[in-house]
Amino acid sequence: MTRDHDARDSDDRAPDESAREDEKRLTDGGTDDAAAGADDVALDPWGSSAVSDYRKLFEEFGIGEFDDVLPEVPNPHYLMRRGVIFGHRDYEPVARALREGEDAAVLSGFMPTGDPHIGHKLVFDEIIWHQQQGADAYGLIADLEAHAARGMTWSEIDEHARDYLLSLLALGFDPEEGELYRQSDNRELQDLAFELGSKANFSEFQGIYGFDGETNVSHMQSVVTQMADILYPQLEEPKPTVIPVGPDQDPHVRFARDLAARMRFFKVTEAYASFELTDAERALVAAVYDEREQYAEEPDRPRCEEAGAWLAAHADLDDLGVVVGDDVRESAVEKLNNAGMEPLRPRVRFLDANATEAAFEGLIEAIDGEKRRYEEHVDAFDLDVADAEELAREIELDHGGYGFVPPSSIYHRFMTGLTGGKMSSSIPASHISLLDDPEEGYDKVKAATTGGRETAEKQRELGGKADECPVYELYAYLLAGDDDEFAKEVYDECVGGERLCGGCKEQAAELMREFLEDHQEKREEVEDLLDDLDISLTSSRRGVAPGDE
Repeated sequence: MTRDHDARDSDDRAPDESAREDEKRLTDGGTDDAAAGADDVALDPWGSSAVSDYRKLFEEFGIGEFDDVLPEVPNPHYLMRRGVIFGHRDYEPVARALREGEDAAVLSGFMPTGDPHIGHKLVFDEIIWHQQQGADAYGLIADLEAHAARGMTWSEIDEHARDYLLSLLALGFDPEEGELYRQSDNRELQDLAFELGSKANFSEFQGIYGFDGETNVSHMQSVVTQMADILYPQLEEPKPTVIPVGPDQDPHVRFARDLAARMRFFKVTEAYASFELTDAERALVAAVYDEREQYAEEPDRPRCEEAGAWLAAHADLDDLGVVVGDDVRESAVEKLNNAGMEPLRPRVRFLDANATEAAFEGLIEAIDGEKRRYEEHVDAFDLDVADAEELAREIELDHGGYGFVPPSSIYHRFMTGLTGGKMSSSIPASHISLLDDPEEGYDKVKAATTGGRETAEKQRELGGKADECPVYELYAYLLAGDDDEFAKEVYDECVGGERLCGGCKEQAAELMREFLEDHQEKREEVEDLLDDLDISLTSSRRGVAPGDE
């Protein structure tokens, strides 16, 4: 959930035209093509690789395209409009809550391993925008992760944590309407992490993160703490919650969604008979049920064995609109045949996952209409899935459960370094710290790599390569602010040959200097505010970092 921008704040894109077409969407609404680069897609939250092909995130990891939900978002942030925020996981419930004025939350964290810089500002802005749209906002310092995974001393963590918090406040985070905390000081968080840990196992740490026998236990504990961070906004009450991160943090989000589901008292599914079906089998049986006129002696009351015989004889499943393998068909046929003359009837099923006996009995009593009780589940015939989900959560909360809503996430592109490669805190010229002297920021932009042609003549003739230009990224991600027309004007003038790199960099450098001057003035203004907040700025912890001798 937290991410360290020090090692990987770009997608390390190769300098060819097709590789940069994805960035064109920042100005003209183009398609989201590949961002080619040196690395394959590898979502390692602590690694040094960058995402090289954003399309593979959709294809291989199930990340959705943000364009699909953008029309549902009220007053979308410019990072959303320009495609900087390019992907999401289950963001629809958050967008709906914001649109309808219902409860929602946003949380992201920062591992204080160096100075905050313009890459971190993307996440700051995303938190603040959600807060302004009405969401409960949480910002956290991932000091346990920094100590366990990065080997930072507590004094180093304290120094950097203050700088992150000052920048977040200076950019507009409202601490009276939100919450700031350190992992190490939050007892509620640590208690939740302990409970979540009971639902995780070491094989998952191996499979998701590549942990092995050499991984220190504190590192593993920090992962469970991050899972608790992600679910922390729902401790008082369940609500749609979004985690804004870079795509390298997606493994944390997926794991947290799994753990949220495992903590629930009840699992709600659709069902068609007394036996259990896998998700693939359920989709197939649902399609078979819809075809009951073709095989049932009494279509209003089809029998399982009738459905099984018809499915076994049905040669082509394509016309059912279900894509499954032969093994799924065979297993579904076997279950249907074994059920004999049992009616095939749609119903909603409440599976007992973690419910106490009192909660299970309370659920049975609360179900209105026709219902049927089994040893480990209850079937309801007069409820739809949405109402069943709401009822299950209500009963769970009444009996001391959490009732977690699966957390959502949005993903932003990595920024390219000013030197053309990765943005890295270990290469000062590649990034701009929010603490840089404004004149130093000016100089870094003036010295930045561009997407310009070899000569001014060729630039006027062929146009510049804005889609390959770190300086143009500064306009699109930061310097143009909320002014889409200005961002598009810079792009069009560049690719049209009207804008030359010298003047473009001069304008960008001036804007960067102004931004840093303004930001640092605001940081000074919120110093007293930070000191008055209920968050510790000095850790009481001592000791060597894990792995040190």
